[in-house]
Amino acid sequence: MGSLTGLNTLALIAEASAQAESPPLGLIAGLTVFVLAIFVGFEIITKIPPTLHTPLMSGSNAISGITLVGAVLAAGADHGPFACFLGMVAVAMATINVVGGFLVTNRMLEMFRRK
Repeated sequence: MGSLTGLNTLALIAEASAQAESPPLGLIAGLTVFVLAIFVGFEIITKIPPTLHTPLMSGSNAISGITLVGAVLAAGADHGPFACFLGMVAVAMATINVVGGFLVTNRMLEMFRRK
């Protein structure tokens, strides 16, 4: 049996998924956005030079604040107890991210203050 190329593997996955029950389109769209966000985030973060990390920390804290708002909306939506639990976990993690980001930014900026 010959080795499978990437296209052959994708064709086999597509064929297997066509034979199985198809998941809801919302789940597929959500997973697609999640995977793309991981790739885009990784590419953006690895391309930033170290000298820009401190100034960009405040911008990332603002993005984390937006994430916190989305987590609060997810926790408050009436989609069942498990979704509410996941929303509460998201609120907790986003809050830790925002607070930690501001503490780290403040500590970094303290190093540049004149005494």
